[in-house]
Amino acid sequence: MIDIYGDRISGNCLKVKWVAEHLGIAFAWHDVNVVTGATRTPALLALNPAGKVPFVVLPGGETLSESNAIIHHLAEGSALIPVDPLARARMLQWMFWEQYSHEPYVAVCRFQLRYLGHSAADLDPRLVERGHAALALMEATLAQRRFFAGDAVSLADVALVAYTRVAHEGGFDLAGYPKVRGWIGRAEQAIGIRD
Repeated sequence: MIDIYGDRISGNCLKVKWVAEHLGIAFAWHDVNVVTGATRTPALLALNPAGKVPFVVLPGGETLSESNAIIHHLAEGSALIPVDPLARARMLQWMFWEQYSHEPYVAVCRFQLRYLGHSAADLDPRLVERGHAALALMEATLAQRRFFAGDAVSLADVALVAYTRVAHEGGFDLAGYPKVRGWIGRAEQAIGIRD
């Protein structure tokens, strides 16, 4: 049994929940409201000094943070991590890219519109431009393969689907990205996403 600390509005937190569910790992979910600053309480800072979610407490009492590190740890030895070295490296490539070139734009726009109540006019145009650039790269990649690391779902797809599936909440109309829309359905089905 592991303890997952997270907020269900966060795609980064949902990644951890989805991987645990997909792999049949028993867990207790602990809701932490990021909007109200609940990640900064003394109790949570004692567990995770970085002061953010997600993080997990493993059976031995160790904590681990950063969504992609957590899902990589949980999926070790599973089919979500390709055996082929190039496919595994491609998976890691997309996981790193997601945190640097996708999430900072798509997820940030979503958070500002949906949870902070900003209007689309309030968004920094550079965020919107870079979000569309990320979606365009995904579209071009998915014209060549079914999933990001190859023919089978991997952690790259878990990482990328978390915020892509709700990109419209950040003002990103996916109508112009048909390959991305098709992949979202495939990834959700393969991972078993229910929320």
